[in-house]
Amino acid sequence: MDAIALLKQQHREVEELFEKFEKAGEGKDEVRMDLFARIADNLAAHATIEEKLFYPSVYVGPTADKLQEAVEEHLAVKRVIADLLDMDPSDTQFKAKMSVLQELVDHHVEEEEKQLFKDVKKLMGKEELAIIGEQMEAMFNELIQTEPRMQVPRETDEAAPLA
Repeated sequence: MDAIALLKQQHREVEELFEKFEKAGEGKDEVRMDLFARIADNLAAHATIEEKLFYPSVYVGPTADKLQEAVEEHLAVKRVIADLLDMDPSDTQFKAKMSVLQELVDHHVEEEEKQLFKDVKKLMGKEELAIIGEQMEAMFNELIQTEPRMQVPRETDEAAPLA
């Protein structure tokens, strides 16, 4: 799977998890916590493969500014996840913070899919995207087994470096 197709697939998976979270009604704290953990793990692993593999490989020319913004958006997402890790789903602010997290993610996804991915397709050939995609998929599959959300609080001081 090429890198862009993989990232888009992961975007859809997280969107589905957010929808399930929204549908989990009050009093379903265990379900909400499980869904938060799955969302946070997916976002943490997704951000890692973007920051370590995808972004550095496309950090040239017209994409540089967009990628600087993207890692700042990742930082904002990580800070909200870190807050949520310290909260209980029964906390009145938990659902509000989850809404903020979803809005941050939706904005980030929209920018990537509407502009960044188009620019990347102009920069890289199908073969390059396939090679990076394989590396990203392997790293994601490894990370997702390790509760990557638990690493997030250590990544909230500054945006990830791109070079």
